Amino acid sequence: MRINIKAFALTCGLLWCVVLFLITWWVMLLDGATGEPTLIGKCYRGYNISPLGSVVGGIWALGDGLIGGAVFAWVYNTLAERFERPASG
Repeated sequence: MRINIKAFALTCGLLWCVVLFLITWWVMLLDGATGEPTLIGKCYRGYNISPLGSVVGGIWALGDGLIGGAVFAWVYNTLAERFERPASG
């Protein structure tokens, strides 16, 4: 069974984008917008706990998820082809 690389990459990108955006707003709801740099902010330039930071982080997360999802699906497909059992019949 093969994974559609484009569909999987888009799914991963959108999922990570939405999750990071919602987590940022959840933290702002509980603690307020701090604007302080975070661990993720060290990887995603411009990301912090603020409304603008949530959008910047979402954009970075979309790109990161697209690339990560595409690489994962490609590796999976490559390994699946290599270890696929021949059809008996």
